[in-house]
Amino acid sequence: MRIEIRDVAGENCVTLAEGQKLYELIHPELEKALPVELDFNGCQVFASPFFNAAIGQLLRDQPPDRLNSLLRFQHLSPSGHRLLSRVIDNSKQYYSNEALRSATDQAILGESDEAEV
Repeated sequence: MRIEIRDVAGENCVTLAEGQKLYELIHPELEKALPVELDFNGCQVFASPFFNAAIGQLLRDQPPDRLNSLLRFQHLSPSGHRLLSRVIDNSKQYYSNEALRSATDQAILGESDEAEV
């Protein structure tokens, strides 16, 4: 499967919602062990919420080696690659370390509770 990211998120790949849309396209294909090519041609701006939702959460269900063999990135700018690499590294740690995941989740929930006050 080949996905034109610009068709999913536009030129600016920044929001969780856009990332979630992409995740919902990718995840079923990877579950069937089918390769997915993501073409970032025409995409200009990237933010970690987009990559966290689109790619990071794939590591919850997929081992990194399998993801590396099935997922391809085309036309991603150097800054996009750097950000994606950070998101992947953080996701690997998050999903492989229960203590880190629990502490992170508690910190996020704590921040969320404070924001409501």
